[in-house]
Amino acid sequence: MTKFLIAGLGNIGDEYENTRHNIGFMILDAFAGKEKLSFSSKRYAFVSEFKYRGKILFFIKPSTFMNLSGNAVRYWLQKENILLENLLVVCDDIALPLGSMRMKTKGGDGSHNGLTSIIETLGTSEFPRLRFGIGNDFPKGYQSDYVLGKWSKEENQIILPKIETATEMIKSFVTFGSAKTMTDFNK
Repeated sequence: MTKFLIAGLGNIGDEYENTRHNIGFMILDAFAGKEKLSFSSKRYAFVSEFKYRGKILFFIKPSTFMNLSGNAVRYWLQKENILLENLLVVCDDIALPLGSMRMKTKGGDGSHNGLTSIIETLGTSEFPRLRFGIGNDFPKGYQSDYVLGKWSKEENQIILPKIETATEMIKSFVTFGSAKTMTDFNK
């Protein structure tokens, strides 16, 4: 059976719950909630395994904190012998408007510390990623406060339906691949 690694990026701990930087965790939690999956603490990550349309999906929420996400991704790719093209990294993106999403098959880190860690650890930037727009409504010099800040009520009304769309994009990615998913969802 073909295996996939879906890595939702975020930071562990109550103080980071429902923050913009944790949208990767939130998307995986939404997927798990719909499918009645649970995560268990394993090496470098909270992990859930799911069989979907003849494929095995490993969902990981790295427990290494954002800046060391690459350690968890590399470990689980190697442990489960998963091909790089079957990795999907789900993360926030301040360059995209709030609630918009883009799937890409490669690219830079966009000054995202989690992506930087994964690119440096894997030695390549050629892996699929699903970037979720969190907007950039912050004064110069306050990016860290913004990404680590909690979602407002107004933002939640925008992002919650989009999280649902993100779970559909994950299903599309593992079923049809990145090209069709990008055609169908990147607008």
